[in-house]
Amino acid sequence: MLLNALGRLPLPWLRALGAWIGQVLFVLARPRRKVALRNLELCFPDVPEARRRAWARASFEAFCQAFLDRGWLWSGSEALVRSRVKLTGAVQALDGETPTIIFAPHFYGMDAGGLALPLHTPREFTSIYATHPNAVLDAWFMAGRQRFGKVRMLNRADGVKPIIGSLRRGGLLYLLPDMDYGSTDSVFVPYFAVPDAATIPSLSRFARLGRAKVLALYSRMTPTGYEAELTAAWPDFPTEDPVADTARMNRELEAAIRTMPSQYYWVHRRFKTRPPGQKDVYF
Repeated sequence: MLLNALGRLPLPWLRALGAWIGQVLFVLARPRRKVALRNLELCFPDVPEARRRAWARASFEAFCQAFLDRGWLWSGSEALVRSRVKLTGAVQALDGETPTIIFAPHFYGMDAGGLALPLHTPREFTSIYATHPNAVLDAWFMAGRQRFGKVRMLNRADGVKPIIGSLRRGGLLYLLPDMDYGSTDSVFVPYFAVPDAATIPSLSRFARLGRAKVLALYSRMTPTGYEAELTAAWPDFPTEDPVADTARMNRELEAAIRTMPSQYYWVHRRFKTRPPGQKDVYF
């Protein structure tokens, strides 16, 4: 596969290629550019437009760089991956058998972070995925994400039972609940300057059903690879109020995004689901 071959390039060369492709896409991919700019406008209305546009451009570059990086992440040697992907923070929180959920939002380094975790723990590791429409890419994604450790990929269609079962056996769940998945099961809670963002309360729900503690993993692209920072377990989470828990999840994510706004997945229509009677905020 071409991406695996490109993964053998020196990292600075690969990153330069990714940045160039990102700059081209920022110009040519007009619909996605408009979505990114609109998301940033909604979330950061007080930030000057020029800065938001610079964040959006840099986000396109980071997206392409991270996509090319999968070549070495998913086909390079274990030694290479270990040398370029650093797991930092509360790594000791992975020890033991306490059911644990890793809140892993959609920063472009999320695949690097997801690959680092099973390299640092022997525990069973579960992640939820949606099938990619391209069968070749879907197979590549599946193989790459399961190449180290005891990783089990569960399709969203598999339901809740195997997820909770894995947690109660003392496993880890890698959860990415920060996108807009539609109105079904969503609650409307604040997210940046948007007071009513449709958000699924699965983090609170799974933590409660699985009797699990929650850590966050924020994966940052660096000039030498990635740094995946693991937080300590969130205190007083979950509570008996899933809506309040979900609002807290968004606040935690906001704080992380502010440290690296150009590395978040802004091309997703995060606010496409509106409360009844409200207009589409996009086009």
